[in-house]
Amino acid sequence: MAAGSDSARKAFWKRGSNNAKLPGRPQQVYGNNNKDHVPTDPTVVAGTPTKGPKTFEEFEKETDDAWDDKEEDFSEQLSSSPFDTERPLSDHPAERTPRTSLKATVAEEIITTPVVLETQRSRTLSNPNIERKIVKEQLLCPVDFLDVPDRETTRLQKFGKLLAGPNTDLDELRKLSWSGVPPSVRATTWQLLCGYLPPNIDWREETLQRKRQEYRNFIERYYPMRNDLLHKDTFQQIQKDVPRMHRDVALFQQQQVQECFERILFIWSMRHPASGYVQGINDLVTPFFVVFLSYHISGGTNPETFDILRLSEDTLRSIEADSFWCMQRLLEGIQDNYTLAQPGIQSKIHQLRELMKRLDASLDAHLTQNAVEYIHFAFRWMNNLLMREFTLKCIVRLWDSYLSERDGFAKFHVFVCAALVQRFSDLIKAGKDFQEIMLHLQNLPTSNWTDSEVELLLAEAYKLSFMFADAPGHLSIAKS
Repeated sequence: MAAGSDSARKAFWKRGSNNAKLPGRPQQVYGNNNKDHVPTDPTVVAGTPTKGPKTFEEFEKETDDAWDDKEEDFSEQLSSSPFDTERPLSDHPAERTPRTSLKATVAEEIITTPVVLETQRSRTLSNPNIERKIVKEQLLCPVDFLDVPDRETTRLQKFGKLLAGPNTDLDELRKLSWSGVPPSVRATTWQLLCGYLPPNIDWREETLQRKRQEYRNFIERYYPMRNDLLHKDTFQQIQKDVPRMHRDVALFQQQQVQECFERILFIWSMRHPASGYVQGINDLVTPFFVVFLSYHISGGTNPETFDILRLSEDTLRSIEADSFWCMQRLLEGIQDNYTLAQPGIQSKIHQLRELMKRLDASLDAHLTQNAVEYIHFAFRWMNNLLMREFTLKCIVRLWDSYLSERDGFAKFHVFVCAALVQRFSDLIKAGKDFQEIMLHLQNLPTSNWTDSEVELLLAEAYKLSFMFADAPGHLSIAKS
């Protein structure tokens, strides 16, 4: 009986195997006429070998760029410095005038009536007879709403204790952040989860100042080269792509903001010649920019309609620098999405196809019957990380969970895409031909989604990732 069960299980997992090679894309910058960023080189699509290194490893070894820099990574680092008993609760940026401490931020976010927070203000270690003194402070909030759910109050207090401690426990921060990060502490949380800020609170301000100055040095070094003959085409492509980002968001149509993005993208491309600038990378800056901007403006202001001229020049430069470094941290985990032939995207599309063959065989058969390849719609999902499928607010919520996963953008994203296909399976099956199916897939009805719908999608994706946790080989590309 057991032998029969084992053979049936093996047959099930072998079902739908496909060793066919997937098309890639060797050029660094896509053509202007390809809105969906699908590779257009017919020799590549047909599988014709291209000139140059035969493998990604050989190509990587022959290319010297910033992927090889050994920058400090704070994502796993914990300091062994002693517990500081005199440190007040504080948030990291020194430039934020309205909110100078984490205590004020917590208070502004959650309460109109007094809330008691316990902080270890003083602790005498020299005399064992003196008891540790715990001071309870009552914080008052100017926010106008009254009925705040106890759950949200408790969550925000947990974030406050984690972020204000001498050393932030990153594992606990990931667990807490997976179900969403309160807006008032999202900037600091994201910077910690990206590995941009160190867990040790004493090092954070010095790290921010040093990295921001380093980015300013990059501007002085690289940006004057944007009109050189060798780099002119790249910069012109960036200038064309930046205004296309979230055309419905007023913030990104402002000239000062677009200039920030042009500098970020050009400097990144100069420091990473193995990939250079690729369409889709520009979209990945937007969530960071919005989150870090939100930190510097009042809680009731919508960052998507904020007039950037109201910010000081120094504050805007700090937001730009922080966005650059966090985007770089993100791309370090998915760099093969944007290198020669984009092997990372090819692999993820293959994994999505294998998932759907097992999860919804009838849907997969419907796509096949109508000549719809997964690359036709999933290439954009992988290249832009679903940035074109959801509103910016939903993307920010999605990234709360992505950043909480150790490989959120590289692995968990595939399960989110599978959950998205499942969610609209009936709609896709209703398509009668190629054109109608592609119309549904490229215009999913998510424009009115809120955090609730995103969280349901994340829950389904987590269930799928748990199902396949012990069988990763079934989603890997078969070796020929």
